[in-house]
Amino acid sequence: MNKDKLHIHFIGIGGVGMSGIAFILLDLGYKISGSDLNPSKITEKLTSRGAIFYHGHHKNQIKDANMIVVSSAIPENNPEVLEAKKNNVKILKRAEMLAQIMNKKFGIAIAGTHGKTTTTSMVGFLLEQSGYDPTIILGGEGNNFKGNAKYGKGDYVIAEADESDGTFLNLFPKIAVITNIEDDHLEYYKNMENLLLDFKKFIERIDDNGKAILCTDCCNIQKLLKNGNVNRVTYGIAHHADFMAKEINFDKSSSRSNIFYKNKKMGELCLRLSGYHNILNALGAIAVGSEVGIKFNKIAEVLKNFNGVKRRMEILPKNNSGILIIDDYAHHPTEIEVTLTALRNSWKDRRIIVVFQPHRFTRTKLLAEKFGQAFFNADKVIINDIYTANEMPIAGISGETIFNEIKKAKHGHAEYIPRKEDILEHLEKVIQYGDIVITMGAGDIWTIGQELSEKI
Repeated sequence: MNKDKLHIHFIGIGGVGMSGIAFILLDLGYKISGSDLNPSKITEKLTSRGAIFYHGHHKNQIKDANMIVVSSAIPENNPEVLEAKKNNVKILKRAEMLAQIMNKKFGIAIAGTHGKTTTTSMVGFLLEQSGYDPTIILGGEGNNFKGNAKYGKGDYVIAEADESDGTFLNLFPKIAVITNIEDDHLEYYKNMENLLLDFKKFIERIDDNGKAILCTDCCNIQKLLKNGNVNRVTYGIAHHADFMAKEINFDKSSSRSNIFYKNKKMGELCLRLSGYHNILNALGAIAVGSEVGIKFNKIAEVLKNFNGVKRRMEILPKNNSGILIIDDYAHHPTEIEVTLTALRNSWKDRRIIVVFQPHRFTRTKLLAEKFGQAFFNADKVIINDIYTANEMPIAGISGETIFNEIKKAKHGHAEYIPRKEDILEHLEKVIQYGDIVITMGAGDIWTIGQELSEKI
């Protein structure tokens, strides 16, 4: 079928992962439509590029579609899904459509519990600035790309491999980076053994002439290294690896380190990002760049100009109050802990106030105790209620669940404020000159920072 006449409909098109694929297919000449519960800046941008957007879900909206792409957040009883099944319209999950794009070219997939978006952005920016003209599909908005996707005419496709529902096993990359593996998405996997098994399968899908790039600082990745014979390159800071960062120095929102490959110094790396986690992300990108033939001097020159990703330690525009407002996507205990550690290392003399919005009932229930231990580098913690992400409620589980765990952990300054409107009012009363206020969570808590910045 002529792609100019092929109509692909996305159910849940407003999601960052879904929209990224939709943007690429628009650039490739397909007719694109999609539906979502609410319009957004993403759907406005899709419309401006030629997509058709439907506010809400209705069976009539797919009547001309030749193919359906469904977000993992969409339930089976969605009226558009039911209509597609009734009419035998082909239905693909997001990762299956991504596979159709990636598996036809030189695929570079970045997987892992944390750091996927930043590492993917770094790799994409590195190959773009080195003349490879790659196609890039992100799970966030890269500041160097001004969006979450970029179509390129080169041989490389760089994308995140989302493990949340096991669909990353549709990908067969030439190079795969695994940043870390932790206890997330256990509502799907049930236990760590199943999660590790899927990551093992993912590594086994790498092309025979390809390469697995693995972070040795993660103990679960070390388990995979013991049990696999895959062609691999390793990177790390705390544990011995092929690529290592040493002699690390932080300064507010930047870092310097010396990079070594097999104990031989390659040169200095300067980043406009702080935190050990971002140096690890950069090491993953350096390993990919080296695999495709980019010299370290060029890699360092490009990464020096990498501007990060929206909602990853994103500093909001400065105001005149002397208060620094930051927004971050962290929604897992480890992400919270490393982000707050980076903040504390950079600003030792300033009070840190965290506003955290838990994401999903299942994650809150399964990781509540670990959440309770994650906030010790914050001087004050405010817990909002749960952002449901379309999950059904679980009896007895709310934002107060995490608040109670924080109190058990003996953190002296924690409060539970369920309503966002009340949080803003509370912050206006308690913030002081010199404070750092950081909003954290994968939902819509970022609006608090925006509104606070405007008010002060």
